[in-house]
Amino acid sequence: MTQSTATLPVTRGIDINQVQYKTLTIEGQEIFYREAGTVDKPTILLLHGFPTSSFMFRNLMIALGDKYHLVAPDYPGFGNSSMPLVDEFEYTFDHLADIVDQFITAIGLKKYSLYVMDYGAPVGYRIATRHPERVEALLVQNGNAYEEGLSPFWEPIKAFWADPENEEKRNAVAAAASFDFTKWQYLTGTRDASKISPDTWTLDQSKLDRPGNADIQVALFYSYRTNLERYPGWQEFFRTYQPPTLITWGGNDQIFPPSGAKAYLKDLPNAELHILDTGHFALEEEGTQIASLIDRFLTANIK
Repeated sequence: MTQSTATLPVTRGIDINQVQYKTLTIEGQEIFYREAGTVDKPTILLLHGFPTSSFMFRNLMIALGDKYHLVAPDYPGFGNSSMPLVDEFEYTFDHLADIVDQFITAIGLKKYSLYVMDYGAPVGYRIATRHPERVEALLVQNGNAYEEGLSPFWEPIKAFWADPENEEKRNAVAAAASFDFTKWQYLTGTRDASKISPDTWTLDQSKLDRPGNADIQVALFYSYRTNLERYPGWQEFFRTYQPPTLITWGGNDQIFPPSGAKAYLKDLPNAELHILDTGHFALEEEGTQIASLIDRFLTANIK
C-alpha cells in the first residue's frame, strides 16, 4: 500500500498581531519591552502600573496590533527588566521617567498616544510635560492626577511619608508587596472573579518575591509623594495643550476611585469618559470594550 503526503507551501511575512519581545540597554540596565504592529501605523505607548508590567497589555496589543504600533516597556525592578537593588539604582518616579524618556529616544518614537495606568500616570505625565509636542492623545485608565482621586487606601502611605523611619509605618507600606494584597488588587471590584486569570497575580507576585524587590517597592511608595507635588503642573499641561483624551476607568477601584476620573473634566472638558463596572485592573475584565473604545477614539482623533 502506497501512501502519499502533500507538502503545504510555507508563507513567510510579518504577522502584525504577533507580539515581539525585545530588550535594549539604558543606563546599564536591560529594559524589556513588548512590541506589536508596524511602525507606519499610529503609535500607542503603554505604561504599566504597580505591581505588574507590560504583561498587563498582552491582550490589548493583540487586539489592536492590526491598526496600531504598540510599545510597552517594563520599568527597572518590574517584569523582565533589570532589577538593580536600592543601593545600586535610584528608585524614584523622576528616574523611572528618565529611563522611559531615554527608551523612547532609543527606539525612535516621534509621536504617540500615551496609555497611562496607575504608576504609568506619574511616569507618563512627567514625559508628556517635557515633550508635549509628541503626545497625540491621552488614554487614561485608572491613572491619577488629582488629589480627589486618592482614596482612604492612601492614608497609611501618607503617614509613612511623614515619618519614613518609623518601622511600623514602613511595614504597613511593605505589606502592599504581599500575595494577599496583589490578589486583592486584581479581584476587588470585579463583576465576575472567574474571568480574572490567576496567572496575573501569580506572575506579579513571583517578581515581588525576588530578594530585594520589597525594598524597591517601598522606595517607590515613598517617592509617590512627589507626584502630588506635580499635580498642578500636569493639570496645567492638560489645560494648555488640550490633548484628545479618552478615560476608561474601573469604577470599583478601591485605590483610585472614579472621583479621580471625573476630576480630569475640570481641565479637559472635551475628554471622553467611561466609568466601567470593574476594578483596578480594568483590562482584565473589560479589555474587549476598552480596545474597541480606543480604536474608535483614535480613528476619530488621530490622523
